[in-house]
Amino acid sequence: MAVPELWAGTDAGKSEHHCVVIDTDGTRKLSRRVANDESTLLELIADVLALSEGDPVTWAVDLNDGGAALLIALLTDNGQKVLYIPGRTVHHASGSYRGDAKSDAKDAFVIADQARMRRDLQTMHRGDDVAVDLRILTSRRLDLAADRTRAINRLRAQLLGYFPALERAFDYSASKAALVLLSGYQTPAGLRRIGKNRLAAWLKNRKVRNSAVVAATALQAAEAQHTAIPGEKLAASVVAKLAREVMALDEEIAETDALIEARFREHPHAEVILSMPGLGPLLGAEFIAYTGGDMSVFGTSDRLAGVAGLAPVPKDSGRISGNMRRPRRYCRRLLRVFYMSSLVASWRCPVSKAFYERKRAENKSHKQAVLALARRRLNVLWALIRDGRTFEVTVPESRLALG
Repeated sequence: MAVPELWAGTDAGKSEHHCVVIDTDGTRKLSRRVANDESTLLELIADVLALSEGDPVTWAVDLNDGGAALLIALLTDNGQKVLYIPGRTVHHASGSYRGDAKSDAKDAFVIADQARMRRDLQTMHRGDDVAVDLRILTSRRLDLAADRTRAINRLRAQLLGYFPALERAFDYSASKAALVLLSGYQTPAGLRRIGKNRLAAWLKNRKVRNSAVVAATALQAAEAQHTAIPGEKLAASVVAKLAREVMALDEEIAETDALIEARFREHPHAEVILSMPGLGPLLGAEFIAYTGGDMSVFGTSDRLAGVAGLAPVPKDSGRISGNMRRPRRYCRRLLRVFYMSSLVASWRCPVSKAFYERKRAENKSHKQAVLALARRRLNVLWALIRDGRTFEVTVPESRLALG
């Protein structure tokens, strides 16, 4: 295999990138600021390839998405090797280079030089369409869930300020009936005026389950408060808007979940992933989204565990050895996938439950036991995807068994 003769480091930005090309001696061969535009980037790629005179070129960028997405797509489409160097790595490495001033040109040079010297950097590949779509959809769902949580917190805080009895009467994060109620009636006087029977009928017309119980609970709260708080009218209108906002978010989340499940089931690994206890369509979709669905990119299950934060690293000092800690840089969304699925599996899967209980018997805390189970399940999932097999609890003697 030919040894790369040129390394092209790119400090990526939103509208512009800065590219620096160096040779094996670290000598700058090119330094150029280019617009984040297809024709301009293609011209840069052509100039760098011409500069290499047929020798291999290794490209490196400090972003793996966002503003660098177009550049990465153009490079991979043209058969170029692209390495990803996290921005934090570039920041720490910059301190060992001459010059205190920070500039895009210096950062691009650091990126190129790190790519020249290091052998532990991840090669980037063009993601398949399903994985890319799932990353977009799961990110959107995360935003929607965060918006919903914020809206509910604002609603409860506003309601607590003028009608505390009604605020504590329902769980607004889980009760659609309570949100429907607040979209129409938000004050003690308003609830007393309509009365229990008419309120129950009003709720029933809006397809609220147990409308009579909801109405009785709301009227009980209204009877507990006969004092009108200053600003009640305006606060009530804000609560009504927030209730409708949460219901709209619930509808969009449901639609997004349906899109995620439908797209996830189109992936060739979907059946294998779903066979693992604790992994449903949503967590499975996040696994595909944040791994790209291609296990060959990681090389080994240990590498994947490191990316997911499930492979501890030593923190030894002097005579003290054996201290292990989670790495500082890892994909938290991927860790969440394995942690949550392992938590569910420790309740519902006999094999996972036995492993979890064994770890607890070894004086491991609940969290430590779940993380240990997550690490073991990662190995199993890796092997299943590699072999194209589904998980079977009924074969304890299998080498895939968790016990």
